[in-house]
Amino acid sequence: MPVQLNHTIVHSSDQDRSARFLTGLLGLPDPVRFGPFLVVEVANGVSLDYVTTTDPIAEQHYAFLVTEDEFDEIFGRIQEQGLPHWADPFHSRPGEINRNDGGRGVYWSDPDGHNLEIITRPYGSGA
Repeated sequence: MPVQLNHTIVHSSDQDRSARFLTGLLGLPDPVRFGPFLVVEVANGVSLDYVTTTDPIAEQHYAFLVTEDEFDEIFGRIQEQGLPHWADPFHSRPGEINRNDGGRGVYWSDPDGHNLEIITRPYGSGA
């Protein structure tokens, strides 16, 4: 079997709030409890396993490949909620989206400061 990413643990100050924030914006099923984790599964079988911690949280980056229609839906929810968003990972282009590699992309932050991103074309795939 080739190596595949199966899951990653996402540290949060409130796992329920953070997991539901993600599922709500991305239009995913509700998270499922597995031991101390709230598991958010995405279409390719990878899961983000949210855990609550009282330790300082190091910002991480999570990018999701979506269709053009999904981008419109998710970006619409970002705008409806009035969430700050950026065209770049360094948050230097506020209120914009990018059009890298002939697709569209946008970044926003979750309640704990994790840098979330949706893209419609993988980076490096060309225009």
